[in-house]
Amino acid sequence: MDTAAPPAETAPPHKDWAIVGLIGMGHYLSHFYMLTLPPLFLVWREEFDVSFGTLGLSIALMSTVTALGQTPVGFMVDKYGARPFLVGGTLLMALSIAGMAFAPSYWVILALAVLSGIGNSVIHPADYAILAGSVDKSRMGRAFSLHTFTGNLGFATAPPVIAMLLLVMDWRGALLVVGLLGVPVVAAILWKSRILTDQPKARDTGPAISGRDLLLTRPILLFFAFFLLSAMAGSGFTAFIITVMGELWDTPLAIASMILTGYMTGATGGTLIGGWFVDRSTRHMPFVIGLTLGAMVLILSLSTVPMPGWLPVGVALVAGLMMGSSRTPRDVMLRNAAPPGQVGKVFGFVSSGLPLGSAVMPVPMGLLLDAGYPHLLLPVVVVLLGLSLFCAGLGNGAARARAAAPRAVAAE
Repeated sequence: MDTAAPPAETAPPHKDWAIVGLIGMGHYLSHFYMLTLPPLFLVWREEFDVSFGTLGLSIALMSTVTALGQTPVGFMVDKYGARPFLVGGTLLMALSIAGMAFAPSYWVILALAVLSGIGNSVIHPADYAILAGSVDKSRMGRAFSLHTFTGNLGFATAPPVIAMLLLVMDWRGALLVVGLLGVPVVAAILWKSRILTDQPKARDTGPAISGRDLLLTRPILLFFAFFLLSAMAGSGFTAFIITVMGELWDTPLAIASMILTGYMTGATGGTLIGGWFVDRSTRHMPFVIGLTLGAMVLILSLSTVPMPGWLPVGVALVAGLMMGSSRTPRDVMLRNAAPPGQVGKVFGFVSSGLPLGSAVMPVPMGLLLDAGYPHLLLPVVVVLLGLSLFCAGLGNGAARARAAAPRAVAAE
């Protein structure tokens, strides 16, 4: 295992943090817009006379289009450069949300949700390609962690912001305001675009492998499984932990809700710890293994050990902190597994496992609850985390083996 010291800082840090700030603003908006719509469901149900199932279709369409679009966008990012796609995707995403303010029917909102999903599909492949090419390697871990942090912040702030806006204006005004927030972000990216450098291109020094074949190689498929399974575990925990604690231990709703809040707070803050560690050590896989195993034990204890008072909140907070801290090493390991010039398609493909995993898990978990087995939900989460860890270890090992016997990989 490589234990060499990380590279010394060589580039001025202020430029790197400016780059991370620009990319982070777009990433914040992409997550913010994903949770802008749910707070409006009650209003839309009355105004458009549609069911909750139909209302949920707006989020399903946006998430599905985002997931399916990331891989083809990744190919285009690698071929043509990331900056035009980042600008166009962010603008399309923002204007689609703003356009919903003028929707005469709910079906127009669904069409605009699809357009917003197309814009959102650009963010991950373009962001990681620019970060890989622009940020000094000695600060890559902190850059990736701040990127993840801004996305989580977008998720956290969208519902309260929409709720506050609804106190002073109608839903159309609220959507127009938050949608137009993307315009100055796009302007800032254009204004400072000279500091955004695309990823290094591949060197044509030997036999080439197509981009499609690259995504079907063992390390990339294993990393996809890692992302997919970890997202399934996270989705299962966050969707039903409140219900599970009530069913198993009669935990009061206020405390059960704080268990979820504690976990999400820890997961968000933990990303920054992970970034700090990555820039100071190359032992990424042992770090991920230790943290994930610790989180698995704590999550399992919530369903097997009776805990007094607010203790479960502290347990969930620490579990979230461990899981959040493992995310940046995960992203950096994937970045290291991506051949030069192929970061866009690799991140586009592999990170599509995150929304797919989040979409897959709630229904079977709900069926397990309906069947009267609440005690099995958190063990299922732990098993999924264990499987994700197994895939991560195999994927990282396969990527390191391939790097030890390198061959040129040309962009398709």
